[in-house]
Amino acid sequence: MLDWVAVGIDNGGTANNGTVLDSGGRFLVDTMAELPSLVREGPDKAIQSLIDSFDKVLAMTGVPREKVRAVGLDTPGPASATGVLSTRGATNFGHPGWGGFDIRSAFEERLGIPVVYNNDGNAAALYAHHVRYGAGSAARSSVAAIVGTGLGGGVIQDGRVVRGASGVAGELGHLPIPMEGLLEEGQPVPSCNCGLNADAESVASLTGIVRNLLPYWLARFPGHELADAPVTKAAKLVRGYAERGDKMALEIFRQQAMAVGAVFSIAAKFTDPDTYFVGGGVIEAAPHFRDWFLATVRESTSLLAEQAQVAEVTLVPDLDMAGARGSAIAAAEWIQGH
Repeated sequence: MLDWVAVGIDNGGTANNGTVLDSGGRFLVDTMAELPSLVREGPDKAIQSLIDSFDKVLAMTGVPREKVRAVGLDTPGPASATGVLSTRGATNFGHPGWGGFDIRSAFEERLGIPVVYNNDGNAAALYAHHVRYGAGSAARSSVAAIVGTGLGGGVIQDGRVVRGASGVAGELGHLPIPMEGLLEEGQPVPSCNCGLNADAESVASLTGIVRNLLPYWLARFPGHELADAPVTKAAKLVRGYAERGDKMALEIFRQQAMAVGAVFSIAAKFTDPDTYFVGGGVIEAAPHFRDWFLATVRESTSLLAEQAQVAEVTLVPDLDMAGARGSAIAAAEWIQGH
């Protein structure tokens, strides 16, 4: 008999995806369950869309509402540990109403069910950790780098998300990294939207390609086809060129992989994790390119001999569903602790 369920909802810039996790640890949704997130239309419509996503996954599974003990929610950062978005708003929500908005409390108040919050990087990291270690999750640690529009991440220690005092633990994108050996001679030091120079996101992200990598490498490859497109459009096409073996595109992704390896090298000195996960759009690619990228990350990760014997560098599994599933796991853990 079904004792209780936890619902997980991954809230993004364009869509919400939901799932249901039962008290036995089984996911009841094995496909994407998406609805438009409506975040660009402001908080009121977006909160209603979250409720619609909640109703959608319950309808898909036939689970009655009274069985839901908690809901896990994740959003893109930056946000506090309790789900208050930055005063600048979420990076890809594009509406002034999000600045300083408490999305967790607003959703909980409208839904009438406890809501547990994580940022999307932490949710994906939590899911990857639990898939890798299962019942042994509480005895293991991991670090995940999620390469997308920005560079998200998550740190899992003893099976739990490390949030930090203000909720920004695991924001790997804004970790300053060494540029020696990563940049070409004469290549400008990359800058980040956050105001820092030479942080990981300034290289390993779509925004890093737009701001820093593509303009430099186009100058090194005069006459390249991508020079004819606006840089924001061209940046989204780079991965396809890399999959086809284009030399310039591969140089861009080589630098991105080296940046992720630099992040992992720093993490190794702080948390010494069992596993380093790589996720994000960069791995939603042809297998040969994905394998090359991951191998380059491994080669660029500096570990002590003792660490290299026990640690692994691998991919976030089920990436498109990782956020919602990680959020459901977080909600289930909350249920079990109350």
